[in-house]
Amino acid sequence: MSEPSEKQRRYSGTKPVADALAFDVERLREYLRPHLPDVADGLDVAQFKGGQSNPTYKLTTPSASYVLRRKPPGKLLKSAHAVDREYRILSTLGEHGLPVPPTIVLCDDDSVVGTMFYVMGFVDGRVFWEPHLPSVSPEERAAIYDSMNETLARLHNFDYAAAGLDDFGKPGNYFARQISRWSQQYRASETQNIVAMDKLIEWLPENIPDDDSASVVHGDYRLDNLIIAKDAPKVAAVLDWELSTIGHPLGDLTYHLMAWQIADVGIGASGLVGMDLAELGIPDEQSYIERYCERTGRRTGIDQREFYAAYNFFRIAAISQGIAGRVRDGTAASAHAARAEQAVAPLAAMAWRYAEQAGAR
Repeated sequence: MSEPSEKQRRYSGTKPVADALAFDVERLREYLRPHLPDVADGLDVAQFKGGQSNPTYKLTTPSASYVLRRKPPGKLLKSAHAVDREYRILSTLGEHGLPVPPTIVLCDDDSVVGTMFYVMGFVDGRVFWEPHLPSVSPEERAAIYDSMNETLARLHNFDYAAAGLDDFGKPGNYFARQISRWSQQYRASETQNIVAMDKLIEWLPENIPDDDSASVVHGDYRLDNLIIAKDAPKVAAVLDWELSTIGHPLGDLTYHLMAWQIADVGIGASGLVGMDLAELGIPDEQSYIERYCERTGRRTGIDQREFYAAYNFFRIAAISQGIAGRVRDGTAASAHAARAEQAVAPLAAMAWRYAEQAGAR
């Protein structure tokens, strides 16, 4: 196995808790005693390096490890950082056998760590920060990508209504609501004028495909939000459910497919553009789509592909702008969050290029 890359080292593991995100560990320990009796023997807290939205901490006792996710402190955008929704979806999916960490407790008492939080089990495994998986063999890459595909298809096939999640989101008009939401949040966090974003905010609502399919959607399904088993090329757990809702499965799939489209624009995300996928053992985008369609029973192919690409690049640009806004306000959770602002304009430009391919002028 090769040595981990600079990016893998930069984002992996934990670091000391940032001063702005610190809290009283003894107060937390007292709160957790009824839920985690082993905290009585001691509790160490470190902050995960990765992640730019909800601050995430590793809790370590002499006998086990856990994970705490909390809302960031400070003024927050409406509906953002809903850790209670994360807790609910994790609990429900876990009860039905989908690969997620086990939930332990949700706390809405701000006096414990300063904001609402939840605690879940720590799933030991591998997190890969580069989509070409430089540290594994072509055979293992192929198996990891197939497991990623199977896990997403399984989520989209999940009977959410039978599981009591019919009120977790509003089926129908998903893209209209999402475009409106991210347009509003972009405006609320705006730190610079980007003409492409202005044009997208006008063009996207008028060009939504006529398809109201509905499923649970993760909202941020990508390789570095997955834990791959330590000893097998298989998804052990899906993380970071902050953006999950009832929505359109093609929105989720095409966001995931950005790995085949995106170049490194300075936010830690890089894609497969220009790489020899056959040599790497990674399926090309069309083969990946076909396998997903086989698993979900969807007709092979994605009509109006350019719209979905424009929408997803717009969406990630708006999310990045939100991170930039939190940098401005001093509430960003990651040391790498300051890079987000410089990525917004390139992401918006990519989105507008796809919109132009779809006929925008």
